Amino acid sequence: MTNIDKSKVREIIDDFALEIARAKTTGAKPQKTVINFRNERINGIEREVYEVPTDLLRYRKDNGRIRADVISYEKEYGVLDENSQETQNEIRKMLERNDPEKNDELERAIMHDGQLDPAIITCDGFLINGNRRKMILERINRKDPTKGRFMKVVLLPGKSDPGGPPTIKEIEVIENRYQHQSEGKAEYTKFNKALSIKRKIEIGMSITEQLKDDPIYTDLDNREFMKEVKRVDEEYLQPLICIDRYLEILGREGLYNTIAAGTGDREGRWQAFLDYYKYVYKKITDEKQRLDNIHIKESEIGKIQDIAYKIIRQREFKGIKVHQIMRNLTKWIKYPEAKKELYEIAKIPNELDNKEIHDKDGKEVDESVKDKIWVNKYRTTFHRQINNAIRIVNQEKETETPLELLEAALKKLEDEELVIEAISRTEIPKTKSLLRRIREAIDDLDHALYEYEKDALSGASFLRCVFYR
Repeated sequence: MTNIDKSKVREIIDDFALEIARAKTTGAKPQKTVINFRNERINGIEREVYEVPTDLLRYRKDNGRIRADVISYEKEYGVLDENSQETQNEIRKMLERNDPEKNDELERAIMHDGQLDPAIITCDGFLINGNRRKMILERINRKDPTKGRFMKVVLLPGKSDPGGPPTIKEIEVIENRYQHQSEGKAEYTKFNKALSIKRKIEIGMSITEQLKDDPIYTDLDNREFMKEVKRVDEEYLQPLICIDRYLEILGREGLYNTIAAGTGDREGRWQAFLDYYKYVYKKITDEKQRLDNIHIKESEIGKIQDIAYKIIRQREFKGIKVHQIMRNLTKWIKYPEAKKELYEIAKIPNELDNKEIHDKDGKEVDESVKDKIWVNKYRTTFHRQINNAIRIVNQEKETETPLELLEAALKKLEDEELVIEAISRTEIPKTKSLLRRIREAIDDLDHALYEYEKDALSGASFLRCVFYR
């Protein structure tokens, strides 16, 4: 991981700063507000709220809400230069695609009540908090040139101001703090949130530091807080590592748009990768689980990972979702005949023939089109092997003896992953209810076994009497 110099002050563009300074006004009714910057909220330090022409404000590409889009774009087309109008137009398109429903909702709110909360900008006009609002104000202005012309903003300090300009890390801290205040805002997709968390770590903000900015975790004791740190790592960073590995295998490093495609695909394959990490990767890389529960050798790990990635790439299966397959994959592999069927998937190549990846003009198609071609080419094979495996598992389960079922139940109850501390406070009543039902079921089984044993012994005594009569 390449660390960014967190103490470095963000470079101020003097011409832009001068432009903002000349154009800003306090409006008809001057206002002041306290923003969550440095220690200003704690000390109640107020800053002026200005009105600045919307067209002088600039989007910032390091915006967590569009992180996946930005990384993918730069991987394909080169670095985005925030100072250029072309880049500003591209970022606007990304914001428009990100969450159309929330965008429409925000537009209606601004049309009805105006802009209620000021945005936060650098002294040279780059938006730290308020990118979406600028996009909506521009949309409103296109419909009615008399509206959306100005945006309420709070300016962060410049070169000659007390405290000086913010550092790169301080800008990330501001975004992190306002990210948690989601009232009326579009939520980050889990994918973009993971990328945002990762970037902040690169800037120098550990997960611990990021969570301490979130009021949800304020009252937690140290033990509960560290559980949340682990949860964030396992629900965001670890699946992202799995995604990076998947893209590397396909030669698509950084092309996150092939995982989630924006409109109508907010999460894309994210849930599948999350479940892959939890239910496949963690289990096959844990020696005890791998040997005792799944019954596979270390040499098989790579093959199972390859199968899982190919299933995620195939994406759509009739009657079952990919993330459900991930949750069941290691269970199916325990059955030798089902494993044979699934291992056939490993023989499917990731690459397509050269003629398949070029259009009629000889131009290579993009990666999303390659995925569609690949999916269509191997759909029948995938469906056959998955369905065969499910059929075999179901047949095997039907023949399981009561003793085998009890042994499987005990193994689950003794599983190392069944950690009581992982149960949230809200789940405690339900957990207690389940434990009571388990005790009742054990008592019922114990009683039934006693009666069965007694009857069996009585029958044996009766037969002995008949035999010796």
